[in-house]
Formats: sequence, C-alpha cells, structure tokens
Amino acid sequence: MKTIVVASNNKHKIKEIKEILADYNILTLSDIDFYDEIVENGKTFEENALIKAKTVHNYLKEKNLEYIVMAEDSGLCVDSLDGAPGVYSARYAGDHNDQANRDKLLKELVGKDKKAYFICNIILYYPNCEYKSFVGKTEGKITEEEIGNKDFGYDCVFYSNELNKTFGEAKQEEKNMVSHRARALQEMLKNM
Repeated sequence: MKTIVVASNNKHKIKEIKEILADYNILTLSDIDFYDEIVENGKTFEENALIKAKTVHNYLKEKNLEYIVMAEDSGLCVDSLDGAPGVYSARYAGDHNDQANRDKLLKELVGKDKKAYFICNIILYYPNCEYKSFVGKTEGKITEEEIGNKDFGYDCVFYSNELNKTFGEAKQEEKNMVSHRARALQEMLKNM
C-alpha cells in the first residue's frame, strides 16, 4: 500500500481524503511529527498548496524519508465579491473562526448576487521534486442564513446546485460525490 503524507492536520479534510483515498496509507503532519506553522502567503490556491507541499517535502528529506506529499488549498469564491473570500477563506474575518467568517460573508452579501463556488487545488509532490497539480470545483450559491451542520467552514451557507441542499445538510457520502476536494482527488487518482 502506497503511503501519502497529507500536509494537513485538519480533521474534516483528513476524514474526507481518507474516505476517498481508501487504497492508500494516509499520514498527517502530526503522524510525521511536523508541528511548524507553514506560512501560506501565495496569491493563488496553487501557490499556497505548493508552498505547503515543498515545506513538508523538505522536512521529510531532512529525516531521510521518501514519501509522496499531497497538499491542498481550497476556498470559497463569490462572484459578486470579486472572488472573495478566495485564498483568505479560512481567515476571512480574522484567524480561523468559522462563525465569524460566515457572519462577515452573509453581511457583505446583503442585496448582492449570491452565486458562488468552492475550488480546491491539490499538489502531489514526489520525492524527486517533480509535482502535479489538480483542480476540482463545485458550483452553488450562498444562502440567506445558516442551514444544517455548522461544524465545518462555509458548509451551512453553501447551497450545492447538484445536491439541492447546503453542504451542511448533506451526508458525508453525498458531499464526497460533488465536493471540490473530492473532484480534485478524483482527478489526482486518474493521473497519478
């Protein structure tokens, strides 16, 4: 079984990744004793994913470990906000506060078009420093209020066009069929 180090400790992302990549041994950052903060100062999702992938690759190299590293950056983009929150999705209203982020988004969208999409960019970084990039996207709109489970990011305010419900209302299996991350992972699996 091939091992992939996922450059994350986000339990929601890891759960989704492990379900979709069931045929792989998935290690998290804590599994490899990586606890440094990675500064994501890229201007695009791909740049941020590449920063994470390279940082973890270099850490593994110092430890003489040769694993494939998978890093992703993803976020919510709203057309009428010129693509915001975009790469700042996790820290839109400050430092990683999901409720504050949703409150700010809903306030800024009063009277505006609510068309939106989630996008995910995955970088698969190999021990020889070659890498591949994969993108997944899912379309929808922002709701007027929170609907469903409020545990993860913008899920309870993102109405999926395909599921006809918010991600907060969807079962994990349903979300895994249409989510931006699932689509990027499916692209990755086809092109590894």
